[in-house]
Amino acid sequence: MKQYLDLIKLILENGEERQDRTGTGTVSLFGLQAKYDLRDGFPLLTTKKVLFSSVLRELLWFLRGATNINDDLTQHTPIWDAWAKPDGELGPIYGYQWRKWPKYIQDDETGMFRREHVDQIADVLQRIKEDPTSRRLIVSAWNVADLDKMALPPCHSFFQFYVSNGRLDCQLYQRSADMALGVPFNIASYALLLMMVAQECQLTPGVFTHTLGDAHIYVNHVDGLRAQLEREPRVLPQVKIASKPLFDLRFEDFELLAYNPHPFIRFPIAV
Repeated sequence: MKQYLDLIKLILENGEERQDRTGTGTVSLFGLQAKYDLRDGFPLLTTKKVLFSSVLRELLWFLRGATNINDDLTQHTPIWDAWAKPDGELGPIYGYQWRKWPKYIQDDETGMFRREHVDQIADVLQRIKEDPTSRRLIVSAWNVADLDKMALPPCHSFFQFYVSNGRLDCQLYQRSADMALGVPFNIASYALLLMMVAQECQLTPGVFTHTLGDAHIYVNHVDGLRAQLEREPRVLPQVKIASKPLFDLRFEDFELLAYNPHPFIRFPIAV
């Protein structure tokens, strides 16, 4: 995971001090990128422990189209608790946009409109299988009409797949990137999604390209990240996924192998 550590160094050495929505303050750079080749191992950070179980639970929660932290408590992860309403609702966030993007269909006879939905994940799976060289293998969470209804507008907002010679790549555009807390989760989550989609489409998971808009380090994360930079990266783990259709996969169908990270580093969350 040298790519991630190089970004941290770059921001600490060249970043601009900026105020932010949370009032915490950041050091920030704009327009960065890193690439992670899954054929070299699963890109789960080794210079600090990252809870793979939380990454997996959140991703499966998104893929169900869930918007409430109380949906299926057996799969609950506390990642979203700080933003949820008292009833657990978060509004039409990632999972809703991925699986239930709203669209309106006009009846030819009455002229009346009815509301339906687009399942972007199912659609992109079908497109990859039927038209793998398409340049439209895209899923977006940035639904402008729904932003004011979301507890938190999408940080990882838009991703695209690319098929070449039996390999599946994925590029994510992330508008806002919390380098200490969020980005290690985001890398692992999209690498895992890439593996799931590749398996469903009988392709080899290839390169995950992570493009960052506002890549920032909160000022109260600087000391922890400097300590992390002193640690030597270790061999990347592997992930094994049960041979099932993507939408049938459950938490117990995933296995993290040979993960040997350095200890946790605690970073306060900025809400």
